[in-house]
Amino acid sequence: MLPADTRLLADGEALAVEACRLIVDAAQEAIRARRIFRLVLAGGRTPGRAYQHLATARQEWAAWEIFWGDERCLPADHPARNSVLAYQAWLAHVPLPAAQVHVIPAELGAAPAAAAYAKTIADQLPFDLVVFGMGEDGHTASLFPGSADAPDPVIAVYGATKAPAERVSLNYQSLRACRRQLILVSGTGKSAALAAWRQGEKLPIALAATDNACLLVDTGTARAAGLASG
Repeated sequence: MLPADTRLLADGEALAVEACRLIVDAAQEAIRARRIFRLVLAGGRTPGRAYQHLATARQEWAAWEIFWGDERCLPADHPARNSVLAYQAWLAHVPLPAAQVHVIPAELGAAPAAAAYAKTIADQLPFDLVVFGMGEDGHTASLFPGSADAPDPVIAVYGATKAPAERVSLNYQSLRACRRQLILVSGTGKSAALAAWRQGEKLPIALAATDNACLLVDTGTARAAGLASG
């Protein structure tokens, strides 16, 4: 079943604008309550457009702490790294203290990076907001269909079905250890996975989502998945 809070947006741009608004709202609420906002970022084009909108937002950036849900084991400056994409879209354009941006050191290799990042997040839970994307096969972060859950809070991933094969990912428990979740799905290629999730298939995104998740879907994808008529 999809989250109760599922919202249909006109198109990918409207989805990105709404995602930016919801991230800002969560930040303001967290900062008022706890003077800090711990945000976990997703990779991919759909979240990336939302991050571009964040680059123009006026925020208490000194109160933001940034983490990632997963990373590809590539050189630190590789353009396909999730961290590099986020820097290009947003983080390089705002005065966010470098010490508060916690990049997964995936250039070390999957196992060493997973061990290091487990220490980084150990005293940061629960996160205030975790942002998710979803792949065409229903994967999220670097948790792919058929992969077993693992007890370690951050796991080394080998043999991923989408290149690169070697990755680092928060496990399901860590991704669910949060006050809010925001899931962004855009692109008709993802409609089959969205329909399968709706029908109860235990895809990785379904296993990662909590009861309080907010799902944003563009109407084209929603129609293709049978969520909307017209």
